[in-house]
Amino acid sequence: MKKKILIVDDALFIRSILKKMLEEAGYQVFEAVNGAEAAKIWSTLRPDLATMDITMPEMDGISAIRAIKVMDPKAKIVVCSAMGQQTMVKEAISAGAMDFIIKPFEKIRVLSTITKCIYTQKQKLV
Repeated sequence: MKKKILIVDDALFIRSILKKMLEEAGYQVFEAVNGAEAAKIWSTLRPDLATMDITMPEMDGISAIRAIKVMDPKAKIVVCSAMGQQTMVKEAISAGAMDFIIKPFEKIRVLSTITKCIYTQKQKLV
């Protein structure tokens, strides 16, 4: 059975890039355009992992991570951020994200991070 990944980003272009990479790697992919939609989808879908943008309208990524972690303390979330967002990435990790991927994406880094996080049992400690 394919592992399910939820891509959360307000930019269609970013979602498309990630979706193509992940589907080619054999994952089943779902999409959300903001944190509020991500939390709603998480509650019913319970994916194996989510990639989470930080800056989004309606509900940002850090708030979404916190909301998802309340519902599912074992949720696996990888933050996707641009260079220069180190402070926000640290905040996202302390909110419960396991790791981060820097935009623009490098396919090898994306796939290795996703694979490592999906198959890791313990949450990363900061």
